[in-house]
Amino acid sequence: MSPSSDRATTEPLAALVAVFAVTLGVSLYAGVVDDAFNTLDDDRNIATPTADTVEQRLSSTGVVRPEKLDSALDGVPANYHGNATITATTGERWSGGQKPPNSADIEARTVSVQIGPGAVRRGTLTVRVWR
Repeated sequence: MSPSSDRATTEPLAALVAVFAVTLGVSLYAGVVDDAFNTLDDDRNIATPTADTVEQRLSSTGVVRPEKLDSALDGVPANYHGNATITATTGERWSGGQKPPNSADIEARTVSVQIGPGAVRRGTLTVRVWR
């Protein structure tokens, strides 16, 4: 065996301890950054993706059909409660779901609403989601 074969070697246990220390440090750093920037999943607005799902379930060729409102609320994520309201420019209003608290996440968007056979008007779809 040559004398140079003993240089630059590390004991396996020391290498494992070093890898563990680096991994622990990165994990702690990630936790501190997450807390500092408030990026927890509970803080995100869940109403926007829920409104996308509810609108897709309500729509038939791009026109929202109010009679589908109750079944469209099946798109609310598990462990959440939801409310959806459709308001047409004619003053008609349809609502489904539970009464929302003031702290609910809200998403509102302009949609086309079928208010009768062959009658489509502009309206607003408002979706509220909360835990």
